[in-house]
Amino acid sequence: MHWVEEIQSWIVTRYDDVLNCFRSPDLSADRSKFFELQFRMLGLELKEAQLLIDTVRRQMVNQDGSAHIRLRRQASVGFTPQLLDSWRPAIRGTMNKLMDEVQQRGHMDLVQQVSYQLPAQVIAEFLGIPVEDRESFQEWTQPIFQLSSPTVGTDMVKLAHESEAAMHKFDNYLRKLIAERRRNPGPDIISHMTQFQGPGQMSDDELVANSALILSAGHATTTDQISNGVYELLTHPDQLQLLRSNPTLMKSAVDEIMRFNPTMPFINRFAIRDFELRGHTIRAGQMVFLGMASANRDPSVFEDPDRLDITRDSTHHKNLSFSFGPHHCLGAGLARRELEITFEVLLERMPNLRLDENNPPKLKSDTLLFRGFNSLPLRW
Repeated sequence: MHWVEEIQSWIVTRYDDVLNCFRSPDLSADRSKFFELQFRMLGLELKEAQLLIDTVRRQMVNQDGSAHIRLRRQASVGFTPQLLDSWRPAIRGTMNKLMDEVQQRGHMDLVQQVSYQLPAQVIAEFLGIPVEDRESFQEWTQPIFQLSSPTVGTDMVKLAHESEAAMHKFDNYLRKLIAERRRNPGPDIISHMTQFQGPGQMSDDELVANSALILSAGHATTTDQISNGVYELLTHPDQLQLLRSNPTLMKSAVDEIMRFNPTMPFINRFAIRDFELRGHTIRAGQMVFLGMASANRDPSVFEDPDRLDITRDSTHHKNLSFSFGPHHCLGAGLARRELEITFEVLLERMPNLRLDENNPPKLKSDTLLFRGFNSLPLRW
């Protein structure tokens, strides 16, 4: 337990404590409070970003208890294991097309040619976004994600206004798309959500908010996780060789990479009442950062935690990179399949894959919430 004065927040690092915080009714997942706090500190009125805040409030990831369960139930219809497995050929086809574009060059920047491309194309296909519109949603997502975890020196007032403008574009686009899917449903997840029959159906506002969540979160974190995973394999040649010689280890390799180098080191929660943890009093309204990356390296839980071991047995102790409990990442199954297929195709098509000796990677670790690479040059 650490109180960090500079960010007026608690940081929790032990596995058991992080796990218990995910379970705790004393902590809320409603991160709209984070945006409200930011705007007050910036001297902005909430109405200047009202749509953004309202949309964030309606997203299941920011709901607690029965409200969260109701929204997640409807969104889950598009994330069954059977349905996700049916998307494997499409994911592989997309990855192979990306490789076709660079294969003959003998080099690429993984971030630009794969990491930034594959998850965005997959999630857009998954939601039935037309090809010609896919660059737009990437542009709209960028300022909103930056606002949730800004870098030092960012012009926050400008970013807040850009995020609100992007959310208006998101909102207008998705309302039209949802109306179209009601008239002409297809195999995509928005169609599954609009055709859902059951108690507590989402309102149109909730459908828009949660479609925006799936669309943005569905590619942003996987983008960084692809780069992190490839980097770890290439800098641990013994593990890479083991995976090449035994491809059946792919699932456990993905799990170990997620433990070892997760794209989200922290996730934040807000205390809704005063409570005690490890002898410290956390006050109502204070922000708590749960250190998932730290918990994944807790030596009381994971033997030799600083060693990448793709044969590690995760049966008894799961890594916390996809969160835990009711808020366990809804898209975890899709992300795992994307990572598995990405690594499989790279190993199949590029037996001499390696880091570019003349162009070192450029790490992206300028916020508490996201970690990846700005550039990862490779050769083969």
